[in-house]
Amino acid sequence: MRPALRLVLLLSVVVAGSAPAAAAGEDEEFNAVHHTSDGNYLDFSPMGKVELPRLFVVRRDGRLGFDVFGSSTAAVASGRYAIEGHGQGGHAEGDVHAAGAENAGEPAAPERLDDELLTVEELEEANAEEVLGEQIEAEAPYDAHLVATDGEVVLDLSITRHLVFAVLCMGLLFLLFLPVAGRYKKGVGRTSAPRGLVQNLLETLVIYIRDEVAKPNLGAKYERYLPYLLTVFFFILACNLIGLVPFGATATANITVTAVLAILTFVVTQFAGTKDYWAHIFNPPGIPLIVKPILIPIEILGLFTKPFALAVRLFANMTAGHLVILNLIGLIFIVGGMSATAGYLTSIPALLLTLFVYCLELLVAFIQAYVFTILSALFIGMATAEHEHDHDHAEDHGVTAHDLAVSQSNGQAVHKQHDRTVGTEAALSPA
Repeated sequence: MRPALRLVLLLSVVVAGSAPAAAAGEDEEFNAVHHTSDGNYLDFSPMGKVELPRLFVVRRDGRLGFDVFGSSTAAVASGRYAIEGHGQGGHAEGDVHAAGAENAGEPAAPERLDDELLTVEELEEANAEEVLGEQIEAEAPYDAHLVATDGEVVLDLSITRHLVFAVLCMGLLFLLFLPVAGRYKKGVGRTSAPRGLVQNLLETLVIYIRDEVAKPNLGAKYERYLPYLLTVFFFILACNLIGLVPFGATATANITVTAVLAILTFVVTQFAGTKDYWAHIFNPPGIPLIVKPILIPIEILGLFTKPFALAVRLFANMTAGHLVILNLIGLIFIVGGMSATAGYLTSIPALLLTLFVYCLELLVAFIQAYVFTILSALFIGMATAEHEHDHDHAEDHGVTAHDLAVSQSNGQAVHKQHDRTVGTEAALSPA
């Protein structure tokens, strides 16, 4: 029972640390998407939030300037920035509401003439103005989108919580790998067995990526791209795991982070492409001439759908798990708002389901890091593979050009029909 009790205690800490404080106010609505999205603050609910610095590149009177504020509240209090109305309630996009130092400020009252009656449209607009004003008053400055009151924001370089945790993950990886690298320089792990839990764990993961991901997909060229694959794997894994820590945020649940990783894979793939790779895209061999105008655009489109799928897959999987956990926890407060007894009864199955999904998220953190890495290796391997179109040789020995390319990338020779390996067999064949 002790392991079970430990898991329950751990889950309690997670619930206390990362669950929304719905009990803080009866009128506060639970929004799981809001808690998983990015923001210019660190969320330590129910204890509070810590605002992050705001950095703006702004154009005023035709000149570019750079504004730095310690927080969103400080930016609003300066009077140079205000909360945008988001175009709701009759506002044009870009309309702003001035805000004070303590809150978002008071909304502008709708214009009307005292001796005229409002039309239905004007009444609806006035009501929308009031709703928007209440929303802005209740919304803290760090939760709102800020715009310049005396200029135009050209670029918002403000620090967000996803950026903070991405940098934190990079720092943790440095702290883990630099001491281990020092050990290898001294011979520990090369002339003798690895020492310590950290070195053994990291070496196990590195060897797995090298032998099970890089070598089968890249063949003899694996050493050139192994550093990139290891960097991507450990960065994604660290971001995924730190997002499961109480008060943590998952940087890989941000589409911009996953998009940058996918773009890096795309760039590496294209620069690794051989003449044969580009020839297969712009002039597919063995294809009837009448079909090539149809196939070539599809091949070109395929260049961009691969990184797009990489980015969306990682983003969607990491976001979905956190949304499920937050909604299961939020269900307790939703039901408890209707009946205290029902809330307590709901908490038991909700916590058990949360524990199950939490453990599943731990597994998903490793799986998604592995999937992104192996697909990156596969795409790079496809670009670096050399295809020989020796049809006579292929017919004589019962093999195809694909078999010849696979055999060359793996440093093997395919001579007989029964020795032929394709697809998964080729990828898993020993080097």
